[in-house]
Amino acid sequence: MYQTISLKLLLFMQNFEQKMFQFFLGEKTKQKIEKSILYISIVSFLIHLILIYLVKFEIVRFEDGYGLFTNPITAIYTPFSFILLYEIYLLVYYLPRSITTYISKQYEIITLIIIRRIFKDISNLNLSESLFTNEVNVKIFIDLGASLVLFLLIYLFRKNTLLPKTNSTGDNIEKFIRIKRWMSSLLIPTLILLGLFNFIPWVSSLYDANFGYLAMSSVNNIFFDEFFQLLIIVDVMLLIFSFFNSDLFHKIMRNSGFIISTILIRVSFLTEGLTNVILIISSLIFGLLILLIYNECEKNELFKP
Repeated sequence: MYQTISLKLLLFMQNFEQKMFQFFLGEKTKQKIEKSILYISIVSFLIHLILIYLVKFEIVRFEDGYGLFTNPITAIYTPFSFILLYEIYLLVYYLPRSITTYISKQYEIITLIIIRRIFKDISNLNLSESLFTNEVNVKIFIDLGASLVLFLLIYLFRKNTLLPKTNSTGDNIEKFIRIKRWMSSLLIPTLILLGLFNFIPWVSSLYDANFGYLAMSSVNNIFFDEFFQLLIIVDVMLLIFSFFNSDLFHKIMRNSGFIISTILIRVSFLTEGLTNVILIISSLIFGLLILLIYNECEKNELFKP
């Protein structure tokens, strides 16, 4: 009797797990979200563009403390923000499938945040002065250079990603994959709540007369600061649970290195300018070097038991 109940309970949990995973991270869900983001991006771009011209002709007024309604180029900022949200979904989508792809998506997101920053700042490019004497101009060129370097580092990271090869037993692999599926499924509603808790107060502050003096250093920090903080927790949990799959030294080093890389990205949100860029580039260089050393250990089976 007890065996029958246990079997039914196990089958129920497996069925529930499968349905939850398909609901949040199934291929059909991914396609629906992709299509929705495309439509939302187009509509948001047009709305932002209309608001810019309404402000320009003084039909409506905004306390534009961050310069989002000064130039038509800045209208790209809004659809790009929704594209970033889709990239975040893809990050969670790839979590149960590949650790290195999951980490690569983190790198892609921080790079796209810099690109989004360029779209906003480039509208303030001052051509009346020498390009490298104006602070805004220098900031734009630093971000342009950083985006190229980051793109190259992501290319090298992707190029050197090995196909999964493990000596672990089938049961261990299945257990680790199930843990990752649960983590990714729970991450989706967590990220939605996190986004709402950050976005709603920010939207309400737009109607505040003191908008220009809000205590925030950058619109880029909204949501993404807490997002990377959450990723650190997820990465630490992955490191702990990875012992179900393998306790080989080089794999522990790889996963630990990826956590350090994520922490550096998180710390970058506390800084601005050149320091911000150096921390982000250092994060990717560290992650890439960790991956290259791990690959050599894996190819030569240096830590094979």
